[in-house]
Amino acid sequence: MRVIIGEDSALFREGLARLLTDAGHRIVALAGDAPALEEAVVSTPCDVVVIDVRMPPDLTDDGARAARRIRMRRPDLGILMLSQHIEARHSVDLVAAGRFGYLLKDRVLAVDEFLASLERVAAGGSVLDPEVVTRLIGGRAEQNLLAGLTPRELEVLSLMAEGRSNTAIARRLWLTPRTVETHVGNVMTKLGLATSDEDHRRVLAVLAYLRGAEGGVSV
Repeated sequence: MRVIIGEDSALFREGLARLLTDAGHRIVALAGDAPALEEAVVSTPCDVVVIDVRMPPDLTDDGARAARRIRMRRPDLGILMLSQHIEARHSVDLVAAGRFGYLLKDRVLAVDEFLASLERVAAGGSVLDPEVVTRLIGGRAEQNLLAGLTPRELEVLSLMAEGRSNTAIARRLWLTPRTVETHVGNVMTKLGLATSDEDHRRVLAVLAYLRGAEGGVSV
């Protein structure tokens, strides 16, 4: 897998590059700021790009903004954002297109899980850090359409937002797969999502969930 890394900390950037190289992946470009990252993506064939949310030149959400522009140019490219902070303004829209992940940086220390997440994103899936989901739950869900969900349905939806399958959700909550299917169906009905492609409906449900809590998350 060909990887581009956008990270302003030289120590973290080189460490991540070494980790991925040791795992058999090929680092095709390294960038220390958002403009250099976007230039690398345009000029260098790759399968996935790892982006720090806060990068130069502004050290605010430059990486997240770069990710949105990269998505517009390369809808086929996997994007995995890493951060010590949770940013929702740009990431909500990125989830919709798939091939997207958002992990807190300390998740890299769980090497096997991190590598699995990166490979999932590159293959077209989505991965959201459980802590990101937890923080999003703490937003304004009680003021929007999610207020109609039961606590268990909201829990199931939060696990869907982490990219978990019904089977994985069942294992996590100690429920039967059929019970999870029922909860998922109730979520879809309460969110007004018509019957269509199941994967598409799950993405729409997660988007409704994220947008509902988006206003309560700081950058």
